[in-house]
Amino acid sequence: MVKPFVYVTRKVPEEIVTRLSASYEVETWCEEDKAVPRNILIEKASTADALLTVISDGVDEELFSHAPQLKVVANMAVGFDNIDLEAASRHGVAICNTPDVLTDTTADLTFALLLATARRMTEASEFVKEGRWTSWAPMMLVGTDVHHKKIGIVGMGKIGTAVAKRAAGFDMEILYHNRRRHEVAEEMLGAQYRSFDELLEEADFVVCLAPLNEDTRGLFQREHFQKMKQDAMFINASRGPIINEKALIDALKAGDIAAAGLDVFDKEPISADHPFLSMKNVVALPHIGSASRETRIAMMMTCCDNIEAVFDERPPKTLVNKDVLQF
Repeated sequence: MVKPFVYVTRKVPEEIVTRLSASYEVETWCEEDKAVPRNILIEKASTADALLTVISDGVDEELFSHAPQLKVVANMAVGFDNIDLEAASRHGVAICNTPDVLTDTTADLTFALLLATARRMTEASEFVKEGRWTSWAPMMLVGTDVHHKKIGIVGMGKIGTAVAKRAAGFDMEILYHNRRRHEVAEEMLGAQYRSFDELLEEADFVVCLAPLNEDTRGLFQREHFQKMKQDAMFINASRGPIINEKALIDALKAGDIAAAGLDVFDKEPISADHPFLSMKNVVALPHIGSASRETRIAMMMTCCDNIEAVFDERPPKTLVNKDVLQF
């Protein structure tokens, strides 16, 4: 009996390959930090029964049309904006993601990014490494307090709620904007619902954790940054295209807001000459929201669980396009 073929689009730890290889024929792309070329992805998909993908892999109509035996795409991310769900359903391919396992890890990183931006941590670290620290000075590299300030969370899902819990530990006043009211967060954390404009006007830290979709793409424009306080800071740990990057650059240069902390960008990776990288009031990270060993392994294991479930004709743990399969 021929084993199903699973193609993994990045180099992954051996324990993941070993688990999949027990039941399937497995091939992995040889690079960890370089995307599989599009032509190779299409070629491998043409004979694959399952794909284990990452957020930078485009999974669209073209790919599905070249993959007649593909049954499941296990996407190693909460988001699935890299996948054409309608096309997947038309071709009968199950799309699975990895929610929940990365919630706390991403919330940790988001709040760390907020702290680093507020307290100028990366700038201070470079200051020391460059040998510029010659003495203690009363106003050297002063930042702004986080405790007892107002945090405004745009996107109060699981990660947003986890960030709110961390903010509560800093005695922050929690404001949020969401498509729907979050009564549990309001009751447990004292979170206060605001309209989008009200949140921008009131918050000292605006934290974007909204999913990328047609409603949120380009949500933040120059006029929105101009509504914020001049000493406010903007944090984005969701998806880059939610922000008009030129608008944010212009806002930072004009002093509309004080600083920004960014873990995601419109096009990733950003180039070495990107304007953000020459701005002292920007903390830029390489999309590492879920990057702890424990969480990344858990994400990969969830992908394995989903692949195994589809081949065993069981309901996948985290099926996104629920219209595609009946179990």
